[in-house]
Amino acid sequence: MMQLRDERAIERALILFARAMDERDWTTMAEILAEDAQGDFGTGRLEGAAAIIELIRGYLDNCGATQHLLGNVLVDIQGDSAVSHAYIRDVHLDSTDAPDTRFYTIGDYRDTWRRRPDGSWCLAERVKANRGYVGTLEVFGN
Repeated sequence: MMQLRDERAIERALILFARAMDERDWTTMAEILAEDAQGDFGTGRLEGAAAIIELIRGYLDNCGATQHLLGNVLVDIQGDSAVSHAYIRDVHLDSTDAPDTRFYTIGDYRDTWRRRPDGSWCLAERVKANRGYVGTLEVFGN
């Protein structure tokens, strides 16, 4: 039963993180990330929760509506650590909703989790492996 509870807690944290990106809820993202979290979103290695949030904000604060959809989630737990794999399809619209300025990616989130002393799970490492994209980076104001 504990295994199922832990898997559900991690899947819920994955969903909350995706929704936090779309809602620009940086506080929730910081609560889910370990302070010493690491990441690689295809732009180079990042160290620390603040650096990860700063990178994400650098993109999302400059575009319009977004939607990060997760699917085919797998969670494997080994004691106080876990690994999850989830498909990600994200949609980014231009802030003016111009039909020719949109950006979509498909890929995988490969995440490492660790159990906190209070029993909750924090995201210790995220690697986003992009499989492909459609559109232009101009949606981010570049």
